[in-house]
Amino acid sequence: MGWLSLAIWVPIFFGAFLLLLGREGQVGLVRWLALAGSVLGLLVTLPLYAGFQVGSAAMQFVERHSWVERFNIHYHLGVDGLSFWFVPLTAFITVIVVIAAWEVITERVHQYMGAFLILSGLMIGVFSALDGILFYTFFEATLIPMYLIIGIWGGPNKIYAAFKFFLYTLLGSLLTLVALIYLYNASGGSFDIATWHRLPLSSTAQTLLFFAFFAAFAVKVPMWPVHTWLPDVHVEAPTGGSAVLAAIMLKLGAYGFLRFSLPIAPDAAREWAWLMIALSLVAVIYVGLVAMVQKDMKKLVAYSSVAHMGFVTLGFFIFNDLGVSGGIVQMIAHGFVSGAMFLSIGVLYDRVHSRDIAAYGGVVNTMPRFAAFALLFAMANCGLPGTAGFVGEWMVILGAVKFNFWIGLLSATALIFGAAYTLWMYKRVYLGPVANDHVKELKDINGREFLIMAVLAIAVLYMGIHPKPFTDVMDASVANLLQQVSRSKLR
Repeated sequence: MGWLSLAIWVPIFFGAFLLLLGREGQVGLVRWLALAGSVLGLLVTLPLYAGFQVGSAAMQFVERHSWVERFNIHYHLGVDGLSFWFVPLTAFITVIVVIAAWEVITERVHQYMGAFLILSGLMIGVFSALDGILFYTFFEATLIPMYLIIGIWGGPNKIYAAFKFFLYTLLGSLLTLVALIYLYNASGGSFDIATWHRLPLSSTAQTLLFFAFFAAFAVKVPMWPVHTWLPDVHVEAPTGGSAVLAAIMLKLGAYGFLRFSLPIAPDAAREWAWLMIALSLVAVIYVGLVAMVQKDMKKLVAYSSVAHMGFVTLGFFIFNDLGVSGGIVQMIAHGFVSGAMFLSIGVLYDRVHSRDIAAYGGVVNTMPRFAAFALLFAMANCGLPGTAGFVGEWMVILGAVKFNFWIGLLSATALIFGAAYTLWMYKRVYLGPVANDHVKELKDINGREFLIMAVLAIAVLYMGIHPKPFTDVMDASVANLLQQVSRSKLR
């Protein structure tokens, strides 16, 4: 068993063990086992970074074993510069979520922790899978634990939100399964994704495949106009669910475009790039304006996520190195920043049990340490230079200007809108005099919450100040992807 398999199965094993343990009376033991499983899951990803060969576009840490011989399905894993960073990022966010739930979740603790650990392993499986059916299996399996997390520990309308999340994402994925079966037949009976990258396909086949993949990945990102499930789910999901959903699960769809849509159907990708760019700009501008009028903090940050992910898809479909690299950097940065934003809202919700912006005001007077962290994360969400939120957006804007000045100008307006809705929310929640008795009685963050905020703050600042380690890993793979996209595969 290689390092990638360990990264996948260690958290799944611990999660399954916690589900089987099923002891409500031993909450302390369950929490420590969950923490041990998540930390061990993070530790086994460290050798991946130590052993990764920068400058190579080849798949690394490859594992291949026969799974279903009759249909030539393999347990085939590997990572390159496009997927590498999402493995440790997933493990890192899982550790944060486990610590964040330490005192907050008091019912069915073993099920809550178990679901998150299993979800962590499944998401790493999506980023590591090099076999089409293995990818699809992991991709669909992630729905189950997240559905349970929303449906059991969510808010008043949790059942509605859970069903909406499940149906949107499941229905979108069915066309992708049809596309995978078509590629299996077209390749002479292979589910190997690398083999599919080399297939000569007709213009019609590429277009149909492109939109089949689009149906699944656009919903997952989510792109406008199939984004409407996300705000409802974020509002109802528990804090940990929102953090993982924004930080990792949205990236599964964007990663799908990189691994499937662009290299398998490059001619269709170039032909329909105008549509993808248009939808991305609508997400960046229109959804940013929608975020400004939100009264619920979670819903505001949810719409903010749609706008930020619009930068990602915009970067992918302008077909230059700055754009694609910037999109991937934005995915990683958004993992840190959006996770931090939702966890910050969770800190307030745990104390006041309200997400309404109007229920707060003057929080800085009673929670000065927490307000300082929240300000840093708000600035990162705006795209302030020196924070993680700036790097990816700036690269995408530069790439967009290189592609077309007016597209670059339109995408740059997101920095204005982002600053407007984020700072306006911060002003109304944190600044000014104490607004009511609830805020007056607030106590500043404890040691556990300070640890979470500090670790995320370090990640946000480190990536903003020194992004080179992140971009170095992906440069060769991005160049290789762009070469694949530039070559016509029409037969």
